[in-house]
Amino acid sequence: MTPTVPTGNDTPVEVPRVVDLTYPFDESTIYWPTDTQGFRHEQVFYGRTEAGYWYATFNLAASEHGGTHLDAPIHFAEGRQAVEQIPVERLVAPGVKINIADQAARDRDYRLTAGDIERWEASAGRIPEGAIVLIETGWGRYWGDRRMYLGSDRTGDASDLHFPGIGRDAAELLVERRASLVGIDTASLDHGPSQDFITHQVLNGADIAGLENVASLSLLPEKGFLIVALPVKIAGGSGAPCRIVALFGRG
Repeated sequence: MTPTVPTGNDTPVEVPRVVDLTYPFDESTIYWPTDTQGFRHEQVFYGRTEAGYWYATFNLAASEHGGTHLDAPIHFAEGRQAVEQIPVERLVAPGVKINIADQAARDRDYRLTAGDIERWEASAGRIPEGAIVLIETGWGRYWGDRRMYLGSDRTGDASDLHFPGIGRDAAELLVERRASLVGIDTASLDHGPSQDFITHQVLNGADIAGLENVASLSLLPEKGFLIVALPVKIAGGSGAPCRIVALFGRG
């Protein structure tokens, strides 16, 4: 039964079931290897003040691209949207999930193909225009283990990475399907060995933002949910930390 909350009138509002698809940000958060500083959360004050009341405040700093985050189109496409320019309607949309965990288990460098998408559509129906498309590779099981997640634990060196991603033909098909956002449970929309980041180029060039390091995709069905993906609204940002949730109504 779907819970409800009172609204002060005779029509209560249904509260949907919520699945959090976001990793916490802390000193263990995985960032792209060329970022050597990671997430910094520095204590300014933590305790009782001279006046006797409790007070806690911290400074934080980090790259735009680490942990669960959004890649704005300007990340790989000149003149395209920065974070604050992405219409909020594109950040809240019906979601679908395509699972390629079996293929990725056999090949760490596997790339989602247009054929994978077409086979998914043959059983689940055509991807709706404006949908947020999430790709499950099973890589969430490695979160927290930098070497297994990225394929390398060498700080400052991104030349020998190995993890699944999305192939160019699949990206081009998702552009044709007019996806709002495309997300994945790995460190990049492109597979680890990529040197040209062509999937980023294709999607960002069509003003399609990306979601990376998306958590808990195994908890989602193929379709039938709403995604809310709200990044920190950084003016001019090429990316931003993002809180992503899936919402399910009565069912």
